[in-house]
Amino acid sequence: MKVNKISIEEEIIRLLKKESHSFLSGQALSKTFGLSRTAIWKYINSIKEMGYSIAASPAKGYRLNLQNLPFTVLEISSNLKTAFIGKNISFYKEIDSTNEAAREFASKGAAEGFAVVADFQKKGKGRLGRRWESPAGVNIYTSIVLRPNIMPVFAPQLTLVAAVAVAETIARFLNNGSGYKPEPAVKWPNDILINSKKVAGILTEMNSEMDRINFVVIGVGVNVNMTKEMFSEGLEFIATSLKQEGGKEISRTAFIQLLYLNMEKWYAQYLKGGFEPVRKAWTSFFHMAGKTVKVQQTGKIMQGIAVGIDNDGALLLREKSGNIARILSGDVEM
Repeated sequence: MKVNKISIEEEIIRLLKKESHSFLSGQALSKTFGLSRTAIWKYINSIKEMGYSIAASPAKGYRLNLQNLPFTVLEISSNLKTAFIGKNISFYKEIDSTNEAAREFASKGAAEGFAVVADFQKKGKGRLGRRWESPAGVNIYTSIVLRPNIMPVFAPQLTLVAAVAVAETIARFLNNGSGYKPEPAVKWPNDILINSKKVAGILTEMNSEMDRINFVVIGVGVNVNMTKEMFSEGLEFIATSLKQEGGKEISRTAFIQLLYLNMEKWYAQYLKGGFEPVRKAWTSFFHMAGKTVKVQQTGKIMQGIAVGIDNDGALLLREKSGNIARILSGDVEM
């Protein structure tokens, strides 16, 4: 696999954006790129196939419509305000799994912050090998490579770091203009909910040795513009999307740009200040505190009142006896 390179198409797009106030002649494009007008015409058609709307006139040339720009690596990279996350992106129209691709890139030396983005996943997955619905053209599917200098035992905290970043990003986009603003809630350890329905999930995978982490891949899936009809039978009752909850279409480009920025912010905060700032932020999104929950673990089910998380990120559960149990893994249900 190769990382996306700047192509002739992308250079043409950038020039058309710069000159979008007027038509740009085929002759001017030919001169700029040292190509024949026929070659330019072929590149323009290729750009149209990428989803860009370009008006063409034999007398005037070409003009790019800046409304409804497509979801591409070029658009994501434009105005991206991060220092390292998403600065190098491998973008796919279709892929089996962004996490699998990111792991392969990481094993071959991809730098921290390298990201994989897909428009469609054929084999999207969540925790415990569960399937993640990944239709094309509507959602965010991305995986980020991190190389934290922490002990492997602390790697699960990175899932909570990502959860805060995702929840913050979702909160920014949840407003339908009517005054009603649904709030995202975190569900330990890796889900984001709106009105008790799942809207996003996080899958953290690690490659490590006994005393050091080689790399961590954090996969994030967010239901952005899915409609109720797009969910498989039964899922519409337990899953939702930002569009369904907020009542309006959301720019996936703007969403992923802010997601990367928030992820970088909280990751830096975690490395500098430890887990406590993350724990406090995560707790502010935790709406299950004080409620009775069930935790399904291998071979047993625990029940009690959710208290919160401790300084290591473990879920705290007050059992009927009054004992506070530390939950390191499991599925939480109301």
